[in-house]
Amino acid sequence: MAHHFNNYIAGEWVPAKSGKTVENRNPADNDDLVGVFPESGVDDLNEAVAAARSAYARWRKVPAPVRALKIQRAGELMRERKEEISRQMTREMGKVMAETRGDTQEGIDTAFYMAGEGRRLFGVTTPVELPSKFGMAVRRPVGVAGLITPWNFPMAIPTWKVFPALVAGNAVVIKPATYTPATVCDLGLILEEAGVPPGVFNVVCGSGSTVGEAILGHPGVDVISFTGSSAVGRRINEVGGKNLKRVSLELGGKNAQIVLADADLELALEGVLWGAYGTTGQRCTATSRLILENKVHDKFVKMLIDAAARLKLGPGLDESVQVGPLVSASQRETVHSYVEVGRKEGAELALGGEFYVEGESKKGYFYKPTVFLGVKAAMRIAREEIFGPVLSVLKVKDADEAIDVLNDSSYGLSSSIYTRDVNLAFKAIEDIEAGITYVNGPTIGAEVHLPFGGVKDTGNGHREGSFTAFDVFTEWKSVYVDYSGRLQRAQIDVGA
Repeated sequence: MAHHFNNYIAGEWVPAKSGKTVENRNPADNDDLVGVFPESGVDDLNEAVAAARSAYARWRKVPAPVRALKIQRAGELMRERKEEISRQMTREMGKVMAETRGDTQEGIDTAFYMAGEGRRLFGVTTPVELPSKFGMAVRRPVGVAGLITPWNFPMAIPTWKVFPALVAGNAVVIKPATYTPATVCDLGLILEEAGVPPGVFNVVCGSGSTVGEAILGHPGVDVISFTGSSAVGRRINEVGGKNLKRVSLELGGKNAQIVLADADLELALEGVLWGAYGTTGQRCTATSRLILENKVHDKFVKMLIDAAARLKLGPGLDESVQVGPLVSASQRETVHSYVEVGRKEGAELALGGEFYVEGESKKGYFYKPTVFLGVKAAMRIAREEIFGPVLSVLKVKDADEAIDVLNDSSYGLSSSIYTRDVNLAFKAIEDIEAGITYVNGPTIGAEVHLPFGGVKDTGNGHREGSFTAFDVFTEWKSVYVDYSGRLQRAQIDVGA
């Protein structure tokens, strides 16, 4: 019998007011029904925002270290249930168990990190220009946070947003991705058990066109945090700007790994296989471009094709599998359409480029790891985000050209360079236009205590993770205390 999930509003698990539901199935096996979820509407969202506004008035008064204890407890519960959470995540999203365990662990790490920040939330004290007067700046919560999260990291990315928002004293309404609502419902159960008060955290399942749009325009939502495509991010920024809402956007990427002639080629090979085909290429930080110095191009391409051809595809619950399915039939069609674009553009299809339909895989949305050679920087497959297991290989003459080619992109999220030359490594760190640069590591693998985000079309300047997340979920308040007992006029009564 199918598991029926509900929305979580004002501390209660409730169905959509319309009574409508939608099924969620395993992308590796369409016969496997993960659950039935509410197909919510504007009325459900309005109720959740009202609950959040009411709860916010009380939650913001709870001392930050006490709020943080609830998040610490949530992390402990997640750690106890890591395997259970990860297995369900693999069923609803498709990526292999090693990766869903990592996704869950990232949520655990975020919980413990943000719990520690509850005893900091540092402000600033500073000298002032008049005697017997004190100046400081402190952080204050923004209000109700509307969170819209993607399907590729069903636990990690929601926790990146939820935990700092709650520690800072905000209330939350989250719309999980339509492909992966079960994991966010699990998070709701965990926060409920951890003692987060009713209304402080609310989950409304539904489509972006209905629930997502309602969040954007709702006058009771003070800050919006979104992770997803750049096209949708532009729409959110437009609506948010019109209503003077704070908006945080973490958007797409067209990330590149550079391999120079002096690199450890075996290490670089491990990096590109993990970067390009981990999560079946469905990461904003996935390695989509491989930039090879011409001296090692032919040798490395042979190594790459031999290794990528041996990757094992199949259901993520099989511990021996290395590459799971794409998240949906439509995503697989999108990936394949880009493969056709690459062929028409004149790139050489050296590996893959087709559905994988062997045995039980016929029930899922599998796509073979794909490699294009002879790719030029102007080709669409080298410029547009594909979000699948498709790698474009570009040849360059030296490190300078490699960095120029890497930077020739409208995106700027993650980047990677493999070299043994410390001078070239630091040149790359300085000159690469990206929010993240790895030296002798793949383009994926961010840690929760460092800022996460990018430049150009990858976002609007905010960062997730680390202490920088509080720049999204707090306002600065400047405080002046004059204990002189007389009127002192700043800028006027200052001695020469």
